[in-house]
Amino acid sequence: MTLTSRLTLFAAALLATLAADAATIELRLADAPSEGTLIVQVYDAPDAFGDLRDPAKEYVLSAAGEGPYRLNDVPNGDVAILAYYDVNANGRIDKNFIGIPKEPLAISNNYQPKGPPSFVRASVNLAPGSEVTLNMGMDRVLGERGLVGLGIGMIGRGSPYVDSTENVTRVIPAVTYVGERLQWFGPALRYGIAGSGKLRLAAAAEYRIGAYEESDSPVLAGLGDREGLLMAGLSLQYEISEGFELEALYQHDALDRVGGGMGNIRLSRGFPLGPATLVPQVAYNWLSSDLSNHDFGVAAAAATTDRPAYDLGNTTSIEAGLGLFVELGDNWRIIANIAAEQLDDDVTRSPIVDDDVVVKGLAIITYVF
Repeated sequence: MTLTSRLTLFAAALLATLAADAATIELRLADAPSEGTLIVQVYDAPDAFGDLRDPAKEYVLSAAGEGPYRLNDVPNGDVAILAYYDVNANGRIDKNFIGIPKEPLAISNNYQPKGPPSFVRASVNLAPGSEVTLNMGMDRVLGERGLVGLGIGMIGRGSPYVDSTENVTRVIPAVTYVGERLQWFGPALRYGIAGSGKLRLAAAAEYRIGAYEESDSPVLAGLGDREGLLMAGLSLQYEISEGFELEALYQHDALDRVGGGMGNIRLSRGFPLGPATLVPQVAYNWLSSDLSNHDFGVAAAAATTDRPAYDLGNTTSIEAGLGLFVELGDNWRIIANIAAEQLDDDVTRSPIVDDDVVVKGLAIITYVF
């Protein structure tokens, strides 16, 4: 027997083994359309399911109402099933500017995610060679009015200032909203302007917590409190590949209380961990001279013998952080983020600064309607 013949027999035996191990699903979809195209995806990797990318298997079917729809050669083991109505027949699931599917869909276990989908909550176990029936209901993730959440939260920032042991914190009402274009999480807001695929442009607004109060340290006395600012600008987001996302953001002092602006370039990626999603991220930050002096400078009129005048130009910093999203049952969710920012040398040379790292964070818990 030739080598080619042996390889052919081996490949045939392997395919037969895989076919014997594969499962079969009879799928019934409540509220499915009666015409058009349905696409059913099978995911066997939590990481891919978290971003709805690279399914292990995909079926393109003609819509026929509830069905049933027969899916052959389904991978066995723990899998999550997603079916969506391809409204515009473009062969992919359409998403809004923050990556949430816009087209009607159904997920196994009738799971309705309130954020990055959890493989643990959606997965079913298929035994080798099994035949199972799944009943799933089709609906839009955002419904007719979007997802509204109410709760409580806290934002905070550490103090890099001389002889200061006070951290700046604020308890905030945690109002959240996710719609087709609008995303609002506590102190930050995004509104989609253009794009719904890999490249998206959004208007951005954010509450920037005040740097300090002059009572925080004797060295700050006479400088005045540094109150929070409303910042507004533009965000450009790009989905690179393998779940990585790059964001370029610029925001300006919207009420012109201080003047100037800030910008950053941020790289992030989500990783599923049970019902949670962890999002490591790194950023390069830029701060205009107006804001740098607002946070770290000493005006000539406020200089003293022990605190000389200090004027800064534009400054930069490097930041590393970790985001967290957790679904607690069907309605409760926790959103948190903590980051450490490495200040540049121009900042640390200021007479009011004695630390080169600032830790900042956000945590909110909300009930989603």
